[in-house]
Amino acid sequence: ISGSIPNCIQNLSSLQKFLISSNNMTSVIPSSLWGLQELIFLNLSLNSFNGGLPLEIGKMRAIVSIDLSWNRLTGAIPSSIKEFESLASLNLSRNLFQGSIPQLIDHLKGLDFLYLSYNELSGMIPESMEGLAHLQTLNLSFNKLSGEIPNGGPFGNFSALSFIGNEALCGNAIFQVPRCKVNGMKSSRDKWLHILYIIVPIVSAILLVLIICLLRKRGNTSRKALVLMENLPRIDHPMISYRELCLATNNFSESNLLGVGSFSSVYKGTLANGIDIAVKVLNLHIEGVLKSFDTECDVFRMIRPRNLVRVISTCTNANLRALVLQYVPCGSLEKWLYSNNYNLDLHQRVKIMVDVATAIEYLHHGQSKPIVHCDLKPSNILLNEDLVAQVCDFGIAKILAENKLETQTRTLGTIGYIAPEYGSEGKVSTKGDVYSFGILLLEVITGKKPTDEMFNADVSLRQWVGAAIPERVLDIVDSKILCTKHEDPTLSKFHSIVLLIVELGLECSKDLPEERMDMKTVVVKLNKIKLSLP
Repeated sequence: ISGSIPNCIQNLSSLQKFLISSNNMTSVIPSSLWGLQELIFLNLSLNSFNGGLPLEIGKMRAIVSIDLSWNRLTGAIPSSIKEFESLASLNLSRNLFQGSIPQLIDHLKGLDFLYLSYNELSGMIPESMEGLAHLQTLNLSFNKLSGEIPNGGPFGNFSALSFIGNEALCGNAIFQVPRCKVNGMKSSRDKWLHILYIIVPIVSAILLVLIICLLRKRGNTSRKALVLMENLPRIDHPMISYRELCLATNNFSESNLLGVGSFSSVYKGTLANGIDIAVKVLNLHIEGVLKSFDTECDVFRMIRPRNLVRVISTCTNANLRALVLQYVPCGSLEKWLYSNNYNLDLHQRVKIMVDVATAIEYLHHGQSKPIVHCDLKPSNILLNEDLVAQVCDFGIAKILAENKLETQTRTLGTIGYIAPEYGSEGKVSTKGDVYSFGILLLEVITGKKPTDEMFNADVSLRQWVGAAIPERVLDIVDSKILCTKHEDPTLSKFHSIVLLIVELGLECSKDLPEERMDMKTVVVKLNKIKLSLP
């Protein structure tokens, strides 16, 4: 959805939920929205709204949850938020808010979750926030805050991750910030403390070096597990503890196992709040797995999910690297293509491929640094309850430098889907994803994997399809598609549409990268095909 929120929304006076996340909405949020006094849940995240928040926002007295993250909102956080007597969750992260955190924020007595990270907030953290007794999660990271971090109330439960990226903060050592300076003359006791402050870090540093040396002797895996706090992947989502993951997945039991990949195992879980999750646990014994984890975190920090599986959180310690992901209930496209219990008609297959193409177009063209997925295949495409496709698994993805069209790699994707230049020259580019998409498109229409036993060094999936068009194109169509047609499948309309799809797949999977189109063109062509479906 694109455009702006119409002013006539004020006519929906009984509206309780307004959820338009992950769209392309723009303009200023209309003041009429803030007059919806029955509204309970508001989610405008992952759009492009701009402008500020007016004092009128305080009129929403019934509001329980507000998520305005990942927009371009500016100005100060209005003091009228103190009127939100029922508010449990407030997420204003990833915007351009300035000024200080409102002093009266302690009026939000029922607040459980507060996310203000990645803004330009300055000033001190209000000491009054110690009175937010129910606050479970706080993220103020990557702002311009200064002064002492409060110690009382819920602050005893927070870690350094809640405050990282604010260079001028000081306070308790558990937050990994400098101690606050004490004004006035120092007593002799203070001088001794000052000496201790110098000696203790030196001794600690020596001990740390000795410990690291000992750990290095215990093997490569232990050495890699030593990750400094500043190098931990940062994803702007609520932290979930290892204990919570154990409870959610029944101690990572086999009955919860969804699948096993090259680097990881994926488990289904249910959090205490009832939200279903997928927990991707990396196998730390495999070389290169930490780089894979860091890559996925880097990608998730850059992207706004559009047909991409959403990250909820991460869990990291010396023995674990886990991504907590949105659970996508209907499984992978691979399951739907090859299981006898599932079936997809031509409309559904084209719609799914439009979703996939849109996701890859976003990765390639949606930000200044293009992202190359590098492993596009049916098992990395998940379907939700509405059969909307979501691309997942960015473990071997590559983030290209600005204005750079390619890079080198020694990590290959999956045989049958990787572009020829990957294997021969190790070249990674957006055109490699276009090749994989072309093979995927041919597979979706034919129901044949590129690694099917019928294919060999002499005949590939692409060559088999190319030899059948245009006259025998219906001979290569997946029989499940033909079974779902109520009309005679030899009708010219059906024939011409299938031919267009197959020709697009062949165009995308040409041997030379310079002869392949880009994903913007693919999306345009595929949408035209979708609109032509009867």
